[in-house]
Amino acid sequence: MKPYLKIDVVSDVVCPWCYIGKRRLEKAVEQLKDKYTFDIHYLPFQLAPETPVEGESNKERLVAKFGSEERYYQLLRQVSGVAAGEGLNFDLENQQIAPNTHRLHRVVLFAQQQGKQLELVEALFKAYFEDSINLANDQEVIRLAESVGLLASDVQAILQSDAGTAEIDQLLYQNRLMGISGVPYYIINDKYAISGAQPTDLFLEALPEIAAKAPMQAPAQGKACDVETGIC
Repeated sequence: MKPYLKIDVVSDVVCPWCYIGKRRLEKAVEQLKDKYTFDIHYLPFQLAPETPVEGESNKERLVAKFGSEERYYQLLRQVSGVAAGEGLNFDLENQQIAPNTHRLHRVVLFAQQQGKQLELVEALFKAYFEDSINLANDQEVIRLAESVGLLASDVQAILQSDAGTAEIDQLLYQNRLMGISGVPYYIINDKYAISGAQPTDLFLEALPEIAAKAPMQAPAQGKACDVETGIC
């Protein structure tokens, strides 16, 4: 049996370095997949929890954050260049609306329950950073969820209710207790952490070392029954 590596990725949908870090980690996993069994999950983080539900002007928010329009364009060019080196085609200047990501994290949580989390996280990142999709728009989020195999009616019900709110709030609270103040942040085998969008080579070096230091037993795979419905 191959050594088991559980990786919890703390990230936010509107974090460009989280998307870049995702690609870098994936490249490492691709090179190591024959030697290790990977179990990757995404945990929520909010860079701007004060963002209104309807979203706000992305440019205005970032210009205010960075101090000037000149600095805003400088940083856009910088991060876009780094992203291009990872095969990502960022279109940051056409990002009109920055969404409140709490609702998106609730949909990602549902996607995890349906076995579609990784697919939805990728779809949301691509939509926001490469396709300039307004993720504050319910219909756009539903369309993206459908594209990875989720039911539109289920996602609409989540977006129009508080489903998953308590769970996401608890996860956000736990991350704050752990002192996580920036993302991406990787928790490996529940014990070791890697902070920031580190180069692929760092993952290639660190992951085997962690697997050797903190071996974990992969969860048993098999049939299960739902205790509430009785469906097996």
